[in-house]
Amino acid sequence: MRTTVNHTQNPRTNVTTTVRRLLLAASTGATLLLAGCASEKPALNTTFDFGPATNAAQAARAPIAAVVVGEVTGSAALDSERMYYRLNYSDPLQARAYANSRWSATPLQMVTQRLKSRIAQSGAKVLSVSDASDGVPILRLEIDDFTHNFDSQAQSHGQLVLRASLFQGHKLIDQKTFDRKNPATSMDAGGGARALAGATDTVAADVIAWLATLPLKKE
Repeated sequence: MRTTVNHTQNPRTNVTTTVRRLLLAASTGATLLLAGCASEKPALNTTFDFGPATNAAQAARAPIAAVVVGEVTGSAALDSERMYYRLNYSDPLQARAYANSRWSATPLQMVTQRLKSRIAQSGAKVLSVSDASDGVPILRLEIDDFTHNFDSQAQSHGQLVLRASLFQGHKLIDQKTFDRKNPATSMDAGGGARALAGATDTVAADVIAWLATLPLKKE
């Protein structure tokens, strides 16, 4: 008499095997996911500045022989290397910072150096406060805005708003606000940096032209 062996597995055993397989698959997937995350390289920070102050953008000849140019002042946000932008088309009241882009120095330092360079290129001697003698005009500068502004998702500009005050002999000769917008060639931090560099050079030329109109005493 032939005996038939029943190979049907216990249902409880099938369930246990299935659970084990699912746990193994989940563990393998998690390991691969963690390995993938670990292999991803962090985004590199990009540093921008205004580039060299070449003579190609040289302003007109300075109307004064020497001038003291003070350090540019402004808000605390401009005293860091962070690059700010605004989405004027959706939320103009929020200033956002680029995550992986920085200035090489603070905007206050960069604008100070660029204006000094442009005024020196125009022929005037640029002096510091400690080197100045009595009667030398003193130029004080303050930034009200220095931002990469987006007018839409496809159009943006760099804007510099700077207030200049000229003193001579502790007397205010004149004060003027300069507001320049320069279109950006790309909708990113690099485009904003180039646009703001152009706006700064234009304001520097405006300041030199303004100085030519002021009644200064000959010392």
